Amino acid sequence: MQPPVIAFSGLSRVYGSGDATVLALRDVSLSIAAGEFVALMGPSGSGKSTAMNIMGCLDVPSAGSYRFEGTPVETLSREERALLRRHALGFVFQGFNLLARTSALENVELPLLYRRVPARERRARALAALDLVGLADRAEHTPAELSGGQQQRVAIARAVVSAPRVLLADEPTGNLDTERSHLIMALLKDLNTRHGQTIVMVTHEAEMAAYASRLIEFRDGRLQPAHAAAA
Repeated sequence: MQPPVIAFSGLSRVYGSGDATVLALRDVSLSIAAGEFVALMGPSGSGKSTAMNIMGCLDVPSAGSYRFEGTPVETLSREERALLRRHALGFVFQGFNLLARTSALENVELPLLYRRVPARERRARALAALDLVGLADRAEHTPAELSGGQQQRVAIARAVVSAPRVLLADEPTGNLDTERSHLIMALLKDLNTRHGQTIVMVTHEAEMAAYASRLIEFRDGRLQPAHAAAA
């Protein structure tokens, strides 16, 4: 039986000490299977972003365990966590984070450049990723020549070009209007249902969370009881 792709067991994250101590996560246990589309929700300070950072190997737990496909991530070195990020995870951010003076195609190629993929293969895979998000005809356009929704689609293409096992999306519609937000969510839903992409998304909007197949809600660093799941 395959282990969950993401599993927290009794996981806590504490920042600071003494009077400045912040309990960002408290004894959180959850599991996410390959092929799921999960939305993490909760008010500001609830712990959802901390959970996302730990899933993305950008942070480590203070206690408990995080296993990625069965591997205990907290035992990995900084370099090993960086390799896991590079080879297994894709990231989509609220702010797009595209390079301003480079084309959409070059932005999408960037993760493959870090992997030292040969130029011809890199270009072919980047064009295929742009085609997947409906922007093959905008490959040579810079971000300034694209709408906000198109920029986010380029960011999604960049995130999936390296075929990540998990796509982590942090408020992917936060800078978009309602119409473009629904277009982006429909694209993420399609990536999940038609292409089997595992997606974990942080959002504060119930309307966007409704596109996910499962909701996990945080409050005060804990899972809400209805969403708690043993890892």
